[in-house]
Amino acid sequence: MCGIIGLISVDKKSDNAFTQFKLATDALQHRGPDSHDTLIAPPVALGHTRLSIIDTDSRSNQPMTDQSGRYTIIFNGEIYNYKALKQDFESQGFSFVTESDTEVLLAGFILHGKKCFDKLNGFFAFSILDRSTNTVTIVRDRFGIKPLVYFMNEKTIGFASEMKALYKLGFEKQIDRVSVFTYFKLNYIPAPSTILEGFHKLEPGHLLEIKINDENLEIEKSQWYKIAYDPASEKDLSAHDYKQSQKVLKRFVRESVRRRLVSDVPIGTFLSGGIDSSIISAIAKEEKDNIDSFSIGFPDHPYYDESKFAATVAKHLGVNHHLIEIREKDLLESANSFLNHIDEPFADSSILNVNLLSKAVKEHVTVALSGDGGDELFAGYNKHQAEFLIRNPRLKEHAVGKLGPLWDLIPSSRSGAIPNLTRQLQKFSDGYKLNKRDRYWRWAGFMTEEKANYLMKEEMLFREHRLSDQGFSYKKRKDYLLNTISKTGSLNEVLLTDMRLVLPNDMLFKVDYGSMMNGLEVRTPLLDHHIVNFAFRLPIMFKVNHDQKKKILQDAFRDILPPDVFNRPKKGFEVPLLEWFKGEFKGQLLDLVNDRELIEHQGLFNPSALQDYTKVLYSNNPGDAASWAWSFTVFQTWYKRHFL
Repeated sequence: MCGIIGLISVDKKSDNAFTQFKLATDALQHRGPDSHDTLIAPPVALGHTRLSIIDTDSRSNQPMTDQSGRYTIIFNGEIYNYKALKQDFESQGFSFVTESDTEVLLAGFILHGKKCFDKLNGFFAFSILDRSTNTVTIVRDRFGIKPLVYFMNEKTIGFASEMKALYKLGFEKQIDRVSVFTYFKLNYIPAPSTILEGFHKLEPGHLLEIKINDENLEIEKSQWYKIAYDPASEKDLSAHDYKQSQKVLKRFVRESVRRRLVSDVPIGTFLSGGIDSSIISAIAKEEKDNIDSFSIGFPDHPYYDESKFAATVAKHLGVNHHLIEIREKDLLESANSFLNHIDEPFADSSILNVNLLSKAVKEHVTVALSGDGGDELFAGYNKHQAEFLIRNPRLKEHAVGKLGPLWDLIPSSRSGAIPNLTRQLQKFSDGYKLNKRDRYWRWAGFMTEEKANYLMKEEMLFREHRLSDQGFSYKKRKDYLLNTISKTGSLNEVLLTDMRLVLPNDMLFKVDYGSMMNGLEVRTPLLDHHIVNFAFRLPIMFKVNHDQKKKILQDAFRDILPPDVFNRPKKGFEVPLLEWFKGEFKGQLLDLVNDRELIEHQGLFNPSALQDYTKVLYSNNPGDAASWAWSFTVFQTWYKRHFL
């Protein structure tokens, strides 16, 4: 796990960017504390910060150039099947000088070009310079486990693991108003957009090829991987045998965990006590007897504390379990640390928990396995079962859906079992009235389009003629993100959309960002591409029904886990936001809401909406207002750091 940065420019005015390149590389030091180096040879510069996992010897430091001097690579990630690939490439005549997966990746590109990407089992973002053809190839892994952002114009492209490194190169920063609207709708900004015009996220499974000419750059983007799912064959999926499918799934998961235990440094597991992390920990224990597991608990906030579930699983498995107790002061310190670190607004507050967990885990191990991806692949979220219930309603679902006006009268929030249930009933009723695509978009975010629209000074929903970077209006972006959901398709299309939208832009981003703040590598066995492709060959009835989520995953591993794991309700990795904004953060929020000078200077927000939403937050029926308050706090803190 590392940090990478590159600069390619034929602009005669770019001398300052090359001068600042080492400082830009230093901005990624937290991602790779073990070594860092740069290669600066205009019109190309490459930089790397290293977290040593495979072949920790300095001979594997980067940028790495092959023996001929033609190719140079910078690489962030791990290739789990590198030993098998190395044997293959040696049989083809390639001579290796290190034991690293980096050199194996470089050898694959030298021998097979872009075709080698299909051979890779792992997660990665990397760039390879070919001096002979004057080209640079930039690649992101299949599911977006590793981040890659870039700035581009006709003469210059800069790319990096994080935007903060690109900021150091002096590229112009201009707010993308459509992204601001989308951010408040979703709490994050989906690829390919960023908060700034001219800056982009490379989508999962995509690559950029840059041909360097004397006067300009020829830049071509293409997709090298796509999840193997054909909606037209959905009816044929029901022919699968359930018992046999369980056996195949068990084999794929075991093989994936086994591959991800390869490391030259200590390794452990995240263990929440849920299905996914428990399965990963159980298999890891079978493969590696002295495995350590880690979970966090919240003694100051019992409603959010699920550590007892993790303890039950750990005892059953016999792993060496570490409970990290998080106090109120720890959460607040994590919040302030995050707010001082971010380079783009991101308001999924559970990143604070990831940060605290990663900080504690890094004291014991350098690599941790997590259960990320299981919910998106096997329908594990509450919204997935709600979608199934609306598509297959019984009398109860019809009643809940039609009683929306009643649920609106009952106080709701995320800060207790009963108010949270009311909040869920409200969302179900809202979705009950909508078509499949609009329902997905409603449930994907914390604010409705109408509320986000009211928040904005310039109403985005009614200004579709206003185009942002590359001519993408809000409507066009929304249509692009939802193009995998058809009017008649199965719920597998919802899961596919989660894989493209929620997983890389929210779930995987927070794990990468929160862990790399602390120099910890996190591996995700359930996102092995063999498992993903298999999951999308399964009918939806194998995954969710009226009474059960993640059905096949639970049934496949029921024999190795304690019964309590299968009976616990699904609960997010949440933070007590409402309590914060009624306590420690109240003054900070009110200062931001009432800073008329800043709000007028930005020209982004409707002051009346800010006052109205604040009143809702401090009313007896706050709903999701605490989430809005956090997203506003994150945005304004980010803005003040980078624009004032």
